[in-house]
Amino acid sequence: MKPSNARFIVLGGLCAAAALAYFTRNGVGPAESTIRSDLHLTMAESGAMMSAFFWPYALCQLPAAMLAQRLGARRMLALYAVLWSLATAGMALGDVRVMTAARACMGVAQAGLVPVGVMVMARWFPRAQQASVSGAFSGFMSAGSIIGAPLTAWLVFRCSWRPMFLIYAVPGLVWAAWFVWWFRDDPARHRAVNEAERDWIKAHAPDTVGTASRPPWLEMLASPAVWFLCLQQFCRAAGYIFFGSWFATYLQEARGVTIVGSGWLTSLPVLADVLGCMAGGVLSDAVLHRTGSERIARQGLSVVSLAACAVLIAAAWSVQRPLLAVLVISAGMFCAAMVNPCFGATVVRQGGPHAATLGAIGNMCGNFGAAAFPLAVPWLVNHAGGWNAVLTGFGALYVIGAACWIPIRDRQAE
Repeated sequence: MKPSNARFIVLGGLCAAAALAYFTRNGVGPAESTIRSDLHLTMAESGAMMSAFFWPYALCQLPAAMLAQRLGARRMLALYAVLWSLATAGMALGDVRVMTAARACMGVAQAGLVPVGVMVMARWFPRAQQASVSGAFSGFMSAGSIIGAPLTAWLVFRCSWRPMFLIYAVPGLVWAAWFVWWFRDDPARHRAVNEAERDWIKAHAPDTVGTASRPPWLEMLASPAVWFLCLQQFCRAAGYIFFGSWFATYLQEARGVTIVGSGWLTSLPVLADVLGCMAGGVLSDAVLHRTGSERIARQGLSVVSLAACAVLIAAAWSVQRPLLAVLVISAGMFCAAMVNPCFGATVVRQGGPHAATLGAIGNMCGNFGAAAFPLAVPWLVNHAGGWNAVLTGFGALYVIGAACWIPIRDRQAE
């Protein structure tokens, strides 16, 4: 009997959730200058509003993961989608205080996406495919941003930004209804999984996240690998969020690009991120298959990719034409994105039955970086040399991230 393919529908559902989550969270970026003008905000106030998502998002990673482990991914991920959709609608209804509160609520609701995704992927897919499926999951996060950037700019131009947020609330509600109806936490209990696929999953992915006991907190805190994984995640997330927060404004103010043009140009590095995530997952798994070495396939690829990203960002400084400069930066983001599936596979490998918890810790630290960078940009622009200082800090983040991967060792025998 040929195995059924329900696991790939599960992956498709996770990818759709990732796209919708990033679609809503990054919708404010291309509209930032318009919202700031309409509400008479300073750059610091606007930065605080955008940053409000990431602090609760970071702090709620562990509680969201623990709730999902206790109550199941099916119920909790659907609930999270409903809540982040309602928070998106709330962005349309108030002044800057209400919008800041709505962004914070959205952060709370989306905090469970990555740890629950890790839990589901570890339960449904084997070690040899972890980077590929993690790459698809990570890539679709950016796919939501690709769609969101030009669509946001177009909707702001056509119908203003308040109706835009109401429109953005609808897809997540539809997805939640589908997910709670179709998905099951245990692959063996899913009606679309035949006996051959059930046996294949059991044979290749026996050590699932859902059966874990209490996480070994002291062991995790004492592990250098955990600290370096968290630091590189902090740096990479801080760099990535530049495209979801200030990049469109940078193009408008420093490069003279129109709001619609900035929306389209912002989509280019995000598209590169999607392609890099998927290419990195396939390449990392191929290197693992050929060499049998987790260190070469995960850590080695990460060091080379992040170093190449930093070089390309530095090269973009001297490029005068906006489109060409964005293309060079996009090439750097392609390289940086290749690390996303390496991180996901390393978390599953390092965390074992506690992969969801380790993924939550890493994502929490990453989002501290994502919360900090939008706040740092106004200070860098006003006091440290303008947008050139922002780009210098942007590139330096990837240099630090590359260095963090060097000392990481596989805790399990290869």
